[in-house]
Amino acid sequence: MGFPFFKPLYFERAEFRMHGCPFHTQFVETILSKVMAPPNFPIKYDDVKAQMKYETACPQEFNIGSVSVTPIPISHPNGGSGYKFVEDEKSFVFLTDNELGFIHSGGRTFQEYVDFSAGADLLIHDSEYTPEEYQTFIEWGHSVYTDVLKLAQEANVKKLGLFHLNQERTDNQMDDMVNTCRQHLADQDLKIECVGVAGDMTFKL
Repeated sequence: MGFPFFKPLYFERAEFRMHGCPFHTQFVETILSKVMAPPNFPIKYDDVKAQMKYETACPQEFNIGSVSVTPIPISHPNGGSGYKFVEDEKSFVFLTDNELGFIHSGGRTFQEYVDFSAGADLLIHDSEYTPEEYQTFIEWGHSVYTDVLKLAQEANVKKLGLFHLNQERTDNQMDDMVNTCRQHLADQDLKIECVGVAGDMTFKL
C-alpha cells in the first residue's frame, strides 16, 4: 500500500524496472493499478509519470546492477519465491513463508533449501512457530524455528535471522527462541550467529 506514496513515481525522468515472480509480469502491473484506484488512492495508475518496465524474474537468475539474484520456489500453499543475492562474494538468502516441515505443490525438499543456502553470509528464514504450535498449523506455509536452526546448521551459514514472527509472540518469548538457538549453537561449538529480525535492523556483510 505504500507504493503510491513513492514520490519518484511522479517524476518524468525516473525509470523503474519491476521484476515479477512467480506470476506473469502483467499480473504485477494489474495489482499495482488496483492499488492506485478509488477508494484506495486519489491518483490513478495512469497518472504515473515515471517509465515503468515489467520484467519476468523467474525461474532464471537475473541481475540488478552488480547484484546477482537467484530465485527458488518456496513451500507454501499459495506458492511464491525465495531469493539469494550475491555481490562481491557475499551472499544473502531470504526465505520467508517457507514451510520446511511440509512440501507444498511446487516446493522443494529440505535438502534443496540446504544446498540453496549453503555458505550464506546471512540467512533470513520464516520462523513463525514453536514445535508445540506447529502441530496445530501444519500445512499453513510456515516453519518451526528449530527446523530453521537445523537448516542453518547444515548449510553452514554465518548468520541466521529468525523472521516472520507470530503476532502473538511477546518480546520475552522471542528472546527465549533466540537464546535457545544460541545455546544449541554454542553446545555444538558452531560459529553461527543468531538474531531475531526487527524492522529497524540493518546488516552489513
